[in-house]
This record gives sequence, structure tokens and C-alpha cells, in this order.
Amino acid sequence: MQKNFIILTLFPNMFNDFMGISIIKRALEKKIITIKIVDIRNYSELKHRQVDDYQYGGGEGMVLMAPPVVKAIQANKTAGMTVILLTPQGQALKQSLSQSLASNNNDLMLICGHYEGFDERIRDYVDLELSIGDYVLTGGELASMVIIDSVTRLCADVINENSHQNDSFSNQLLDYPVYTKPFSFEGKKVPDVLLSGHHQKIADWRKYQTLKRTYLRRPDLLENLTLTKQEENWLTEIKNNDK
Repeated sequence: MQKNFIILTLFPNMFNDFMGISIIKRALEKKIITIKIVDIRNYSELKHRQVDDYQYGGGEGMVLMAPPVVKAIQANKTAGMTVILLTPQGQALKQSLSQSLASNNNDLMLICGHYEGFDERIRDYVDLELSIGDYVLTGGELASMVIIDSVTRLCADVINENSHQNDSFSNQLLDYPVYTKPFSFEGKKVPDVLLSGHHQKIADWRKYQTLKRTYLRRPDLLENLTLTKQEENWLTEIKNNDK
């Protein structure tokens, strides 16, 4: 199943390097995904391809106008496509949502804002509003790249499935520590268990470290999480050791 992305933006050139390296480049070459860049300015009927204006009621900053954005949506939207508005007011992007967007059959249109914001009436033409975090960016282009990357790597045949299954947040927990050569670096050695060749012990160590790292760094992720009896015992031990 090919996943198609359409990006509505005022700055098409920002995506040149993004599409030419790493996982995204390989996914494009293998035709697992397609990315179409649409310049919103091409849908302006005003002089000098104007797409923004002062806001009614006064206030700082320019506002992206509804007509060119809506025309760009209507001209490029395909049947079943999910239209996504990138805005700090939107739903927070989570790994579970990226997994859902990757697994369903819908293609994705990502609308990158700029200036002070969108004309409110643009929201009538979108299906989903997304935010990549509680901060403000100059525009939605970087956010769109984050979403495309997070969704693409979960599409079939992009990367080894076992790799992303072990990623942080894939099981609602942070990932365990990983090591490579050299065995010893500035007096710090790779944990002996990882050299033992005992697969069950290694698996148990990794699960323990996953729980420990999550408890110490993101304890909120453990709320309402269903754990096995063994995991509950490990978590109790971790909490006791932290006192």
C-alpha cells in the first residue's frame, strides 16, 4: 500500500534536502510513499500572489487568507484523503497516532501555516488539527517533516519491523539503553548481561531498564499502564531504590 503525502506550503524549497536523504529518500525510491509539494501562492488571485493580510480587529502579525488555502485544498485533495492542519492548538502527535496514520488507507494532506495564524474559516475544510509539541515554530514546514518521518518509518517495508517495535513510545514506554563497540570507554563498560548470550536474561534486563528509564524520566507514561506481575515487582524495586 503506497502512502501519499501532499504538503501545502509557502516555502517549497525547504523540503528539497528532506526528501533527498536517509529513510525518506529510500521510501520515495521504493515508491512506498510519494510526496507532492504544493505552493499555496499559486492559488492566489491577488497582485503579487498575496496570501496574507492584516487581521480584522487589529493585532500584531499577518494572517493567512482563506481563499488561496481553500483553493489549494480543493484542487489537490483526493477521495478519502485526510486533511491535516498543523497548529499548536491541535491534538498532540503521539506514537499511537502515527501508527494509525501509517496503517490506514488514507493519504495525508498537511497544511503548513505561517505568519500569525490561519483565517479561522480554513478550519471548516480540514479533518484533523495536529501539534508536535507545546511550543511555537515560525511555520508548519518542520512540523510536517516530523509527521511524514514518523508515519513513513512505520509503513511496511521501510525499516525492519522489529526495529520500530522497540522504539520509545511504541509500547508506551521509553526505550532501553543500547551499546556498541568499544566494550570499554573511559572506564565505562558494556553491561555483562549483554555479552552473556543468554537471550532471556537479556530480554529481562532490557525490560527492567525500560521500566527504570520511564519511571525516572517520564513517570506519567506509567499511569494506567497494564503490567505483568514480574513487571510490577521490578517497578516496586526501582521505586524503592530511588528513595
